[in-house]
Amino acid sequence: MPRARRRFWPFFLLPLALLTLGGGLPVFGQNCQSSTDLDDATRTAISAAAQRDFELAAKEDIASLRQNAIASLAANFSPIEMTLKDHQDGLSGAQATLNSVFLLEADGTAPLPHAEFYCGIFGKNGQTPGSAIFDLNNLPPGKYGVALLEATSPKAKTDFSLILQQEGTDWKLGGLYIKDAQLSGHDADWFAARARDYKSKGQLHNAWLYYLQARSLVSPVPFMDTLALDKLYNEFQNEKPADVPANGQTADLNSGTVTYKLTALYPQSVGNDLDVVVKYQVPDASNSNQAYANNMAVIKALVAKYPELRDAFAAVVARAVDPSGRDYGTLLAIKEIK
Repeated sequence: MPRARRRFWPFFLLPLALLTLGGGLPVFGQNCQSSTDLDDATRTAISAAAQRDFELAAKEDIASLRQNAIASLAANFSPIEMTLKDHQDGLSGAQATLNSVFLLEADGTAPLPHAEFYCGIFGKNGQTPGSAIFDLNNLPPGKYGVALLEATSPKAKTDFSLILQQEGTDWKLGGLYIKDAQLSGHDADWFAARARDYKSKGQLHNAWLYYLQARSLVSPVPFMDTLALDKLYNEFQNEKPADVPANGQTADLNSGTVTYKLTALYPQSVGNDLDVVVKYQVPDASNSNQAYANNMAVIKALVAKYPELRDAFAAVVARAVDPSGRDYGTLLAIKEIK
């Protein structure tokens, strides 16, 4: 059965206890039911809990939301609080539409090293419009509800997705994933169409970067495969330029006599603009003057090497990152790069 395998997701992830992005072969003891397969009582209970938690989040009622969480999440709730504050402008006054509900059941007495849940109907070519695959590592046994909502406010459209764990008759918050459903008013289809346009012009780096943005918008959570995501992956999987850093491999960027080791290159929304971010290795990022000089050199060398970036992005953000993880960033508008 065809599968899409993704290894890079640039948006924020909040884990459910030991829940992590997975990959691997299916194991026994997993069952998934989509909304149409669920009995009315279960579907209603998961939907009601999801709507309750959304309303608390929209009101920024952190205390009540924490009370509704599983113990391991409630004990370290600050990441949830931070991401809610980051998205409060988009959630305030928003109305939520529940798009999908799934029930995942993991059997056994210990966490599953690799768990894959195949939900809905699959055809001879793999996924269908109503199917989904959830791919998880280290999932504790239990019953989990996945509720995917879209929140619409005067300011934004936001994907608001919850993982709920059943405890007795209650459905407790176990994980929360929030991300923009659109950037500057554009959705995944728009970015995919622009990627195709850039490809047709031979601007392969722009095409790849816009594909990455489309991919980040098309799926509400990073451990879920859908037909739309599979189609994007299959269309662009062979389009990655060889000189782009990926999967832990660096790429060289020359600036005069200096060679910089690039570790990441990806698009990032900043307000209404789409910028391109480049990260690279430095021995020490604590010297801000030196880091700034290096950043400027990397920005200018990157645009000199790929002048097509001028057509697709508002600015370049260079981030010097040292072995300790400390970094120093500099933003320079494309129009100011000489």
